Amino acid sequence: MRKRTIALCIILVGILLVPSLSTASLLRAQKNDLAFETVREQHLRDIQNHFPIIVPQGLYHTYDEMTILLQGLAINHSDIMSVVSIGKTFEGRDLWMVKLSDNVNQEEDEPDILFMGAHHGDEKPSYEVLIFFIQFMVDNYYNGTESVREAINNTELFIMPMVNPDGVEAGTRKNCAPNHGPFGLQKKITSIGVDLNRNYGYRWFLFFLCPWRYYKATSVMDRTNVYRGEYPFSENETQAIKSFMETHPIIISLSYHTSGELVLYPWGYTKNPPKDEEVFVSIGENISRLDNYTLSQSIYLYPTLGDDCDWAYGEYGIFSYTIELGTVQATSDPQDLLEMCTSHVNVNLYVCQRAQLLQKK
Repeated sequence: MRKRTIALCIILVGILLVPSLSTASLLRAQKNDLAFETVREQHLRDIQNHFPIIVPQGLYHTYDEMTILLQGLAINHSDIMSVVSIGKTFEGRDLWMVKLSDNVNQEEDEPDILFMGAHHGDEKPSYEVLIFFIQFMVDNYYNGTESVREAINNTELFIMPMVNPDGVEAGTRKNCAPNHGPFGLQKKITSIGVDLNRNYGYRWFLFFLCPWRYYKATSVMDRTNVYRGEYPFSENETQAIKSFMETHPIIISLSYHTSGELVLYPWGYTKNPPKDEEVFVSIGENISRLDNYTLSQSIYLYPTLGDDCDWAYGEYGIFSYTIELGTVQATSDPQDLLEMCTSHVNVNLYVCQRAQLLQKK
């Protein structure tokens, strides 16, 4: 009897220490999957070596085209949509934030969800899927589309298609603010632009303790494509998002990027799982069923610091995801782009449903 009891205790301890079957299988797949390795290496090459992207004219909205479209939709659907500027870029462009809700001018006791695109200006599908989503929602609210009405009536959706409009217009990964050396100590301008998705503050200073761990995905050298800025939230764009987050109780956020067909969740700075891993995996697996993307903890793509998802979860407990769209940085195939847009309408609507369940807990 005593031996049997000891054996049962050992089994129970093993069950408690071993990750869930779903997560354990996922981690094994990440480490052994050649396709995932290929995505990782291609992703690192894309961010380290910037090449001009040539796409058919008119396939993607310009900043001005998006601005006109959003303002027109807000006027024509003023009962469910508003658009406000939450800040300005170095070059003076407004950072537009769209709100969709049945009582759009009120702060309701409903779950808040945030969608963002174009942290990197050359990742054009990342904002196009959100412009498409906004149009889809307002076009289908009144025609009886139940999932659309349910989302707008029971959640508050905040959508920021272009976090980095200066970069979008310049066709660059980084924003367009001038740098004065890595730490801003030089009088002359030494380079242009900061990688906004390396400028958020969570665990930001770990780089100085172990730079060898993060050097491929972020840098203190201002001429690189992954330059993290002089200090956390040094940029107008990240400051604006920080101020927005401080005043809005976001439950789930999705940040769209390209490429790799991945759904990523925190952490990106450590292999330790997030304390809410079970929820992250549950939501992430359902997203991956809708878009057929691979789910992974972010660090298994590569270790990084200063990204918005680690910061949103670490500072505010937001269930934050990065979605890497498609297989190339900016597809030139209209049909490929349309498929990304339509499939992620369903992803966004699912997230609205899940946010309501999370709020009720």
